[in-house]
Amino acid sequence: MMNEATRTGPVIEFEGVRIGFGEGEVLRGLSFRLAPQETKVLLGESGSGKTVTLKLAAGLLRPDAGGIRVLGQDVVRMAEDEMLDFRRQMGIVFQEGALFDSLTVAENVAFRLREEGAEYAEVEERVREALRFVEMEEAIDKLPGELSGGMRRRVSIARALITQPPIVLYDSPTAGLDPVTAQTIITLILRLRDIHGVTALLATHRLQDAFALANFRFDADSGRVVGVPEDGARPAGPATRMMVLRDGVTYFEGDQHAVRESRDAYLQRFLL
Repeated sequence: MMNEATRTGPVIEFEGVRIGFGEGEVLRGLSFRLAPQETKVLLGESGSGKTVTLKLAAGLLRPDAGGIRVLGQDVVRMAEDEMLDFRRQMGIVFQEGALFDSLTVAENVAFRLREEGAEYAEVEERVREALRFVEMEEAIDKLPGELSGGMRRRVSIARALITQPPIVLYDSPTAGLDPVTAQTIITLILRLRDIHGVTALLATHRLQDAFALANFRFDADSGRVVGVPEDGARPAGPATRMMVLRDGVTYFEGDQHAVRESRDAYLQRFLL
């Protein structure tokens, strides 16, 4: 996997971003930065703009005002014909999986590479590598309709990884899954963060996901998920921070220690 360890500036940067739809403004001046190899977990009540923020970062929506830079590129002013190459540098995992029902698992995962005209042997090797990473290689010839919700989510992660992007955007990756399957998805996200240094922006309604990403890491030597120190020490390696959206702006941002130490009434009610 590629990573952005050599970058010195933000991987994603929002400055005063505003966007509205028929029902009014969703974001009212949102500003934040995502550092290389950081995982930022977006939290907030329904309608707070979490998914909209992901779509803006991916160039799927244009803001009404404000600036957005991703990997040093001005997304707001980017021409449509530049978007294809730009999006190749990020993986996007939607809540519903967004798989093509008429294509096999292999064909779904290979879709981007086929569009780019990659050689057959390269495509086959990378598809198997991506499916092996998410432990879905045995389903390579199945159709999405034959898979459970959790399996479909894992295939969508494999498809997001096929171009080996330095950034992955996750939209509620564990929503609607049972606890065991949700933990499988969290483990995959931890592996990408801790082994491959992938930078991530993750929107979720599940507070347990945010704390799992903050309080655990994937240990390459043992191949297991292990806890980080509970003595208040910040663990080495990629950071995980939480960002709460409220009224269209950043209401709170900090790591799990800052969350626990906060005495803010809204934050305590919402997070704890």
